[in-house]
Amino acid sequence: MRPPLLAELVAARLRERILNGELREGDVLPPQEQLMAELQVSFGVLREALRILENDGLLLVRRGNVGGSVVRAPKVGRAAQMIGMLLQARLTTAADVSTTLTRIEPICAGMCAARPDRAETVVPALRAILDRQLAEIDDLDAYVPNARRFHEAMVELCGSDTMIVVVGALEAIWSAHESAVWSTVATGHGPARSAAAEAADAESPDAPMSRAVRRDAIRAHENLLAAIEAGDGDRAQTLAAAHLSLARDNTLAWAESTTIRAATITPALD
Repeated sequence: MRPPLLAELVAARLRERILNGELREGDVLPPQEQLMAELQVSFGVLREALRILENDGLLLVRRGNVGGSVVRAPKVGRAAQMIGMLLQARLTTAADVSTTLTRIEPICAGMCAARPDRAETVVPALRAILDRQLAEIDDLDAYVPNARRFHEAMVELCGSDTMIVVVGALEAIWSAHESAVWSTVATGHGPARSAAAEAADAESPDAPMSRAVRRDAIRAHENLLAAIEAGDGDRAQTLAAAHLSLARDNTLAWAESTTIRAATITPALD
């Protein structure tokens, strides 16, 4: 094993400052001359250290007259990208990811219901998303992102940092996959189009995104929110599991064997 390069050691020191909160989101690092003097390194070493942190997603390096290095806090979307690359390298299917989510996301629903402050934190946030979902039910471009946002928010509001990061990363991966699938169906590109898109265009009862299907999904979200608001964790978990299983089958019917693609996952999903 080779010893770490000096630039890697400098990057590690700056990374620790970011992770322990000494440097916060939006902070601008001191001028390079000041950092060089403080860290006792050359310009080349410092530049390489900053490049390492930029690749980590912890810095946004602005160049030109308004140059400077802006601190970026770690994001779940970044973790999702890394996990997505691992899953793609292992040829992991979307079905595998969705099966895992179907088992662990309901736990987050139960945790939301168990929060003593749910009336002030969880319920208003989920209600706002649900209201938007209902208002935009006939906007097919908005439907899938709105539906996925409800699930992502339920994880984000569960109260456990570990679940927020681990399950949130899987949510981001599945959201990216699901959006890609339905975008393909709607636009008529790729093998997922065929009869599915024609049925969707006609709003037939068998259409994968018919208004009836969309309304049933919203109703499932309404029932789930009611259970969370009532503090009924067991019912919230049961409802979440049933809804996720149905939604999963609806998506996988058009792309069951598709492997996860890391390129579809972006930090914008945070």
